[in-house]
Amino acid sequence: MNSKDLLKLVDQYGAPLYVYDADKIASQFNRLTNAFKEVPSLRLNYAAKALSNISILRFMNSLGSGLDTVSIQEVKLGLLAGFKPESIIFTPNGVSLEEIEAAAALGVQVNIDNLSILEQFGSKHPDIPVCIRINPHVMAGGNSKISVGHIDSKFGISIHQIPHLLRIVDLTKMNINGIHMHTGSDILDIDVFLYASEILFETAKNFKDLEFIDFGSGFKVPYKDGDIQTNIEELGKKLSARFNEFCKDYGRNLTLAFEPGKFLVSEAGFFLAKVNVVKQTTSTVFASVDSGFNHLIRPMFYGSSHEIINISNPNGRERYYSVVGYICETDTFGSNRRINEISEGDILCFKNAGAYCFTMASNYNSRYRPAEVLWYKGKGHLIRERETFDDILRNQVDVKSLFEAPKKETVN
Repeated sequence: MNSKDLLKLVDQYGAPLYVYDADKIASQFNRLTNAFKEVPSLRLNYAAKALSNISILRFMNSLGSGLDTVSIQEVKLGLLAGFKPESIIFTPNGVSLEEIEAAAALGVQVNIDNLSILEQFGSKHPDIPVCIRINPHVMAGGNSKISVGHIDSKFGISIHQIPHLLRIVDLTKMNINGIHMHTGSDILDIDVFLYASEILFETAKNFKDLEFIDFGSGFKVPYKDGDIQTNIEELGKKLSARFNEFCKDYGRNLTLAFEPGKFLVSEAGFFLAKVNVVKQTTSTVFASVDSGFNHLIRPMFYGSSHEIINISNPNGRERYYSVVGYICETDTFGSNRRINEISEGDILCFKNAGAYCFTMASNYNSRYRPAEVLWYKGKGHLIRERETFDDILRNQVDVKSLFEAPKKETVN
């Protein structure tokens, strides 16, 4: 996609607007597949939480992806999008036994991350295959909020609890068919990931009927030119060799699984916002756009840095701007950024807006959530309509009768 295509889409669908490039998603899917081509059986389960629009899910299904889900609602979305139940894995955290049972009843692979629910589920449903999520106690990830494999994490069953886990499996006679880990997002050090993988391999030796080992994901993508990223090709070469060696020792080939989300869709996404006001103060030039952290929360929530370009004036003189939103509190997308000269009415493009952007959007300040468009085979296709005032009121119950003054009785 180019800037002219994006500007045309804004003319057609308005701003703010999310746009996703299907070609980029497909190329990332193929890149990851090719990196692990030496593995006899590979399964990529797209992490639905990254971008859960049903049209994106249908596109992932068409590529041959499986689906990683974290809620019963995502499971149902996946089934509606055409995924077969056996292509969906349910990897929740801290949910009720009833929700896990509901997912299992739909025929999907369940993945349990705590001993309490594992024992309860195994006692009631010993014949239903279960994957176990292990916490390898390895710190990985680019931010404390997205590092989930360390010792203080709420995710997974601690490797120090393996003896207890094995006792539960033995007592319930439950069927463990998979082992899983996820250390965190934005992984920079391949050696740390490989170290955690060794812990997973060691754990897997305790189970004789495994069908797959799931290594999670969290691969880092570049957010600007020259930005560091996970070397997928090097990881593929090293982990494939080690995985094949493990399978040989285990006695049969297993499936190597990943659950990529950001890696597949982050770079495919563009967020487009219109400049409302250019405001000069004593020290700063603010470019205020018709959006805020209600649409793109990652800079305020994670401190993430999205590249921002002025696609209305790509050849203008560069100046320093702080790009801010219209939410009624501190709402900063980027401070002191070098951007081609901005005028009111220009369209700014935020890159890497495909993952954990729209899915984390809200109606804060009673603002509408934006439209979404899929760029597919050279054309834009609307995949979510822009919200209206009716959407703000939907599901609210107006109890105005409670506050109306009582009618006075009339005297004859």
